[in-house]
Amino acid sequence: MDLYQQLGLKRGASEAEIKKAYRSLAKQLHPDRNKDNPKAADRFGKVTQAYDILSDKDKRARYDRGEIDEEGNPRSPFGAGFGGGGSPFGSRPGGAGQRPPGGGFDPGGMDPDLSDLFEGLFGGGGPAGGASARRGGFRSRPPKGADLAFRLTVPFEDAARREPQRVKLGAGKTIDMKLPAGVEDGTKIRLAGQGQEGPGGKGDAIVTIHVRKHPFFERDGHHIRLDLPVTIKEAVEGAKVRVPTVDGPVRMTIPKGSSSGTTLRLKEKGFTAKNGVRGDQLVRLEVQVPKDDPALQKFVENWDAPGDVRAKLGV
Repeated sequence: MDLYQQLGLKRGASEAEIKKAYRSLAKQLHPDRNKDNPKAADRFGKVTQAYDILSDKDKRARYDRGEIDEEGNPRSPFGAGFGGGGSPFGSRPGGAGQRPPGGGFDPGGMDPDLSDLFEGLFGGGGPAGGASARRGGFRSRPPKGADLAFRLTVPFEDAARREPQRVKLGAGKTIDMKLPAGVEDGTKIRLAGQGQEGPGGKGDAIVTIHVRKHPFFERDGHHIRLDLPVTIKEAVEGAKVRVPTVDGPVRMTIPKGSSSGTTLRLKEKGFTAKNGVRGDQLVRLEVQVPKDDPALQKFVENWDAPGDVRAKLGV
């Protein structure tokens, strides 16, 4: 199969067509996407070598004239070239077309730069993150082992405080894992080298976090909300009361004349955002009215609240 056929093209294809064909094949055949298919890696090496020659105007012209073969080696009726491994075209030692010591062909003494093709394609500056088209062939990185998936349920308070969690990885192995800033239900954490063994090393462990619901805390972005019951006396006269937080109870001041729905803020008692800033705890007061309290009933019989509490509603 000649170089044009390797890329699915006909002779006379334009530079743009060559580049487009190579990009398409590289996406399909890249070793990182075909870890269990060695044939794909071999094919990837061949199309990379084809692109190396056809994307270079000088080498493409020499190939089209039949001066070099599909591997970039000079074609010669004498097979190995002329004595001492020199070029049949009279190139100076070390120049383009020179057969270096030990055989093989040095296409101009330079390795191809394919970084522009892989920029943004596989997140790196070259094929397979280190595999490269080189003299006389292609070198591919062996595939790593498979990744392993795990699910970890984390208590609400631990997620807010980013407490380290112990993860069981199978076969009796455990590891202490630190929760990242911005952790939430569904966050995936990659533990490098904790997956299955493979020719190129171990794969990774992917841990999906499930944050357990709390009986009275509720998450609101990076803040935590809490409905706090208070008595009529505490609401009318004001008071200092104990309030639960994910870091433990704290004392909070309730202002005089507070109503149900009043929201107070406890600074930095929430979840930590990805930028490292911790949210707050928002405490919503719920004034509790007791049932069948004779003293309270007697008080309200002779008391009228000043003003119209529903005036703003227009009723």
